[in-house]
Amino acid sequence: MKISFFFFFFFCVFFLNGDSETPRLPDHFTKSRSQSTLQRRTRKEFFELRQPMPSDHLTPACTLPILDHDFGNTFDSPPVSVPYKVPCHCNAPWTRVVLEVSADCRGEQYDRIAAVWLGGVEILRTSTAEPDEAGIFWKVQKDVTRYSSILALSDQTLTMMLENIVDDVFTGVYHVKLSFLYYKDGGVTASAIENFGGELRFGSGNPRIAATRVVGEAPLSLYEPPADLIAPISSDGDRGSWFRINGESDMLTKRVQIPRNTRRAVLELYVSSHGNDEFWYSNPPDSYIRNNNLTTDRGNGAFREVYVTIDGNFVGSEVPYPVIFTGGINPLFWEPIVAIGAFDLPSYDFEFTPFLGLLLDGNDHKFGIGVSYGIPFWLVDANLHLWLDHNSEAVQAKLVRLESPVLTLTRSQKFKRLDGKFKLEGRRKGRYIGWVKSSEGNLTTIISREVKYRNEIQFRRDGNHKTIEQKIKSKTQVKVLTESRILLSRPFIKWRYPLKIVTSTGPGTGQGTNLITTNMTESLGRRFANGNSSIFVYNSQVCGGNMEVKDHSVVSGFSETTQSFRVREDSRCFSRSVSTNNGKLLIDTSSNSCTSSV
Repeated sequence: MKISFFFFFFFCVFFLNGDSETPRLPDHFTKSRSQSTLQRRTRKEFFELRQPMPSDHLTPACTLPILDHDFGNTFDSPPVSVPYKVPCHCNAPWTRVVLEVSADCRGEQYDRIAAVWLGGVEILRTSTAEPDEAGIFWKVQKDVTRYSSILALSDQTLTMMLENIVDDVFTGVYHVKLSFLYYKDGGVTASAIENFGGELRFGSGNPRIAATRVVGEAPLSLYEPPADLIAPISSDGDRGSWFRINGESDMLTKRVQIPRNTRRAVLELYVSSHGNDEFWYSNPPDSYIRNNNLTTDRGNGAFREVYVTIDGNFVGSEVPYPVIFTGGINPLFWEPIVAIGAFDLPSYDFEFTPFLGLLLDGNDHKFGIGVSYGIPFWLVDANLHLWLDHNSEAVQAKLVRLESPVLTLTRSQKFKRLDGKFKLEGRRKGRYIGWVKSSEGNLTTIISREVKYRNEIQFRRDGNHKTIEQKIKSKTQVKVLTESRILLSRPFIKWRYPLKIVTSTGPGTGQGTNLITTNMTESLGRRFANGNSSIFVYNSQVCGGNMEVKDHSVVSGFSETTQSFRVREDSRCFSRSVSTNNGKLLIDTSSNSCTSSV
């Protein structure tokens, strides 16, 4: 079967009349009763394509197994907590630290969202694969070197939240193990960070982290070197440290006092959408739902934006990447390859250094997170990474320009009964300027950021054929200048994630079943450039197939998924291509060649 070229996201079409008994879509399904899973007798490994890490082929200096837990009927329960202490024979500095999560499950179960926090700082947002009766297993590895200042502190608490339901129908229990892998060497002969920092008259950076890059140009991350201190912007409740956002007026806040010798700040935002907003990009306007007497609560249009405030002032926002969980669209697509970001959800970075002029007065300041046009529910929190001036008790700082970007959002719609077309176009552009005077000099940081958004939803055939097409682009430039206007660094970050889904729904062959046919493409591109150094990552998936469903269970179906992953860092390249058919891995090839265009 030739797969149609369609973009990211699970959408099985079907907003139907309020009198209909057909399931509302998009939705989640379980696949353990499908023919393919019932025929399998051995456990299957699931995986997500990711960028290789320097530590992949190295032996860690030490490993700390820290959590081994069965997440059974954990719904509405507090997270699992265990004490964390750095192994006595493996103190900092480290060249790299990796968090490894191993999990397995068997039975009938939906996918579940999960997160890991250390000292209240979120270090991983993930989700589970959907199991079957034969059983599945998977492993997630994440580079958590950026959290070195937290990892170096003992007598802390590590917590993991994974709410699961186990009863007579949903029998799957998720068995999860967590370990930290600490690396002391990696063939690194000198520090690119130290080399670059010397040019900037910076100090040696965080003493808890050793050199992590070969000598070259500027750092290719906002977290090189890692921060000296990380302040969590998160909840103190007993349902995990994330904030739960239930609507657009539901902005949640946390008060934080910033050390007066802070010379640089970066905010890291974690976000995931659930419930009636999990498929937010497919939501029609309320007028369509109301005029057709539909019973769905999935409305309020197809634009969402997660934003951050300081003392009520807007300071940044992000239109999030729509991660597909393994029960979404067609669960048969995500076996054994899961969707982009399903095992390691992306976080979003904001350079906050210009705002230090608002924060270094010794007082508490209120950081807020909200979701524009959001409906229940979103899980959000943030980490504030802070770099300190170790040669001073206090630095001077001033916010020179706070040009709060205005959101321009235009809407158009035309529909008759269940058929129609809805368009959204949005743009937000802003600029922030501030200076910090520390022992390293008087440095001015200028941030320019622009986000463009476009979404189109079309219903045909009495609402049984639905097309979703969405494009999101963002670009951010951070310039650091000396007092004499000499350019020291200019990181440039560009994101692009388009999506297209076409789904048709009709009657199935069995009693009470529906046949859902879907073609989909998702992609995620990111470029980070700084000076003469750059890294470009491109990840794309193409899926096609159908499934016959009864209620929320897949009875039978057909699926094909292909994925291409490419990364180029300066003159070094890596690519990997995989292809599956009905859950079987047909092609898995990789290359270090730079001959292909990246």
